[in-house]
Amino acid sequence: MFGLGAMEILIILVIAFLLFGPKELPEIGKQVGKAVKGFKETADDLRQSVEPEINMIQQEVKMVEQDLQSSMKEAEDTIKGAGDAASAGINEGNKPA
Repeated sequence: MFGLGAMEILIILVIAFLLFGPKELPEIGKQVGKAVKGFKETADDLRQSVEPEINMIQQEVKMVEQDLQSSMKEAEDTIKGAGDAASAGINEGNKPA
């Protein structure tokens, strides 16, 4: 919980017990519990509102990636075709007459 170990939690509880006493400690515990619940609900709401946007952006990035790969393949094919044509022209020029 919050990156705290058992020993740290125990120390915090002992200090809280010494500071607030046994009468106020249950009420403080309730307030802390409500605050933690509120933080969790807020985090969940934020996650739910942000996740669709993130998913949409990820889909757009994938589409751009696919477009780039397609363009690169076309460029490679064009360059290869030009190279093959140039090689064929050179080979024809080197043939004895």
